[in-house]
Amino acid sequence: MGIGLSLLTTYLSRPNTTVIAGVRDLSGPSSRALLAVDKDPSSILIIVKIDNASATDAKAAVKSLQSEHNISKIDTVIANAAVQNLVFAKLADVDPAQVQEHIFINAVGSLVLFQAVLPLLQKASQPKFVVLGSPLGSISGIEKRPFPMGAYGVSKAAAHYLVRKIHFENEGLIAFAIDPGFVQTDPGNEAARIAGMKEAPVPVKKSVEYLVASIDGATRDKTSGHFPSIEGEDWAW
Repeated sequence: MGIGLSLLTTYLSRPNTTVIAGVRDLSGPSSRALLAVDKDPSSILIIVKIDNASATDAKAAVKSLQSEHNISKIDTVIANAAVQNLVFAKLADVDPAQVQEHIFINAVGSLVLFQAVLPLLQKASQPKFVVLGSPLGSISGIEKRPFPMGAYGVSKAAAHYLVRKIHFENEGLIAFAIDPGFVQTDPGNEAARIAGMKEAPVPVKKSVEYLVASIDGATRDKTSGHFPSIEGEDWAW
């Protein structure tokens, strides 16, 4: 189970909660499987098409939420989507086209999503826009994560900038990046093996418990504009 599915399952287990899941392919088997996720009887799951590689999907999804599902506000948005196929290469060797792909999906995709959902966030009493960040995108912390993943790192650095800038430009919004840890997802375990480890150290369950608790407790004064980490304190930008 990845972070996205675990987040969805966690929130759906709560009563009177509407969860909107953005998926790349509405007809794909992983998307259809979401309909079988256990949920509280009073909660609702809505699935919409949002491919982070698309410049139009997010706005189209918001229109359908308003017209077909009567969604008038959104309390929390979690930008969790990322490039599926990580590139392991030093910057001297990486294909610039792969860098562009990472930046467009991981950073520009989060911006496109933010612009689409902002009108609905603004109608919530305590709106939150959360981007899953990564220490690999920490400029001043590069030496702590010396993996040859420059394409991914630069895309996350851009995403970090965007969410911090969003914090300063939107006074009533709680906007922040958050480090879920080195998680035992398929990409995380692949990166761990390349680093000589058997698997990534953080179970998905532990990561999601941290994410949900942090998002629940996030405030404008203490969290917005920051980069909290499962390792404790904030990661340096």
